[in-house]
Order: sequence, then C-alpha cells, then structure tokens
Amino acid sequence: MNDTAKTAPPLPDRLSVDATSPHHVAAVCEHDIGIRFNDKERVDVEEYCISEGWVKVPAGKTVDRKGKPVLIKLKGKVEPFYR
Repeated sequence: MNDTAKTAPPLPDRLSVDATSPHHVAAVCEHDIGIRFNDKERVDVEEYCISEGWVKVPAGKTVDRKGKPVLIKLKGKVEPFYR
C-alpha cells in the first residue's frame, strides 16, 4: 500500500462523483479511486453502491437537457479501492 491509502478516509458503501448528489463525499473524491466491477477495472464509473451491487456509467456521448451525461446502471460485483 502507498501512503495515500493510509491517510485517506474509508470508502463509503455508496459514492457519487457528482457534487450535487447527496452521496457525494468531497474528502473521499479528493483521492484517486479505482473501481473493480466484475473483476475488471473500470475508469468511467460515475456512482457506485457496494451493498446493492451496481455502478452507474455514461451511456455513450448522450447528455440530458442540462448537459449531464445519461447514466445506465450495471449490476454485478463492485470493489472500490484507492490507487
């Protein structure tokens, strides 16, 4: 492990990178977080939930009327970690 993982706060059960979300934790998002989904590392995860077993990822380049990416929910095994 590196020194960043020792000083970083514990990863929550549910986390979002969107600052307007109620599941956004700024202290955790300051660090580099990786997500292993179904034993493969993904770099496009916008939100995850460990207990429910899902991640939300952008659906291509599609955006909603506010300019935010349209997200799809994928179900499987979720393992967040600090890089």
